[in-house]
Amino acid sequence: MYLYLLGLVVLYYVYRWVRELPRVPDKGSKYVFITGCDTGFGNLLARHLDKQGFRVIAACFTEKGEEGLKKACSSNLTTTHLDVRSKESVAKVAAMIKDKVGQRGLWALVNNAGVSVPTAPCDWLTIDDYKSMLEVNLNGVIAVTLSVLPLIKKARGRVVNVASVFGRISVTGGPYTVSKYGVEAFNDSLRLNMAAFDVKVLCIEPGFFKTNVTDVTILSKNVNDLWARLPQDVKDDYGPEYVQKALDVIMNEVSKISDGDLMKVVSCMEHAVAAVRPRTRYSPGWDAKFFWLPLSYMPTCVSDYIMGKQSIPIARQMQ
Repeated sequence: MYLYLLGLVVLYYVYRWVRELPRVPDKGSKYVFITGCDTGFGNLLARHLDKQGFRVIAACFTEKGEEGLKKACSSNLTTTHLDVRSKESVAKVAAMIKDKVGQRGLWALVNNAGVSVPTAPCDWLTIDDYKSMLEVNLNGVIAVTLSVLPLIKKARGRVVNVASVFGRISVTGGPYTVSKYGVEAFNDSLRLNMAAFDVKVLCIEPGFFKTNVTDVTILSKNVNDLWARLPQDVKDDYGPEYVQKALDVIMNEVSKISDGDLMKVVSCMEHAVAAVRPRTRYSPGWDAKFFWLPLSYMPTCVSDYIMGKQSIPIARQMQ
């Protein structure tokens, strides 16, 4: 019986692998718009798709990011400045893309731009901290998508949204998980709405990878800066040892579990853009597949217990 079930599982994965192999034809006529191309996943994806022959429109926040891509890629790649928080910037880029793609439309949008700080216990933060991240990670995704959605519908193309395993389970305080849960909700609603137009909407849910999101220098500075501005009563609640314990976790745990092979994520992005039959969701990273996602399906009492054992202990309990 067990061998029979094992055989069915193997057959299923072989069938899925074969089914997902075909790629879309005529890549040279297909435009792909990628946000957040300065570094990390977006930068690598822009280079990768350019080599495959797609007409890449790479949006960067900095001139340095644009210059680096221009030097590394073919003349088919177009770079542009984009601030996803700015209505004017989003509208300007959308107008440029409309002029460039013409009647063929936009084949794919990859919403990759995002930030990871400020992140801290909820009572360390203000509503402005939440707003600043949501403007990039959630509102930016929605604004960019809506600005080019008519062009994607025209091409019967696809939208690829980069969420996170933390869009499935919250293990830290602050706006990061809130923003990623929001991306998941937007992704699901858009997928259902666009199905009638033959537009595919896909979601990438990476685990921990070595990018700016998990950069120990950025995360450590975030902890120190937020601690420094806290009122004394909140500092007293946590105790003076808390900051050092938090920094130790960042240096010793986050850096260790972060995977340096960014192509695991980029390969999923490429498949979502180029496969004839892409998956609805991708979960790159062994930690995503075998820890975070299974944990998200567990009863809340179980996941709370497991994460409670892993969390930083509060040095001083309230009396």
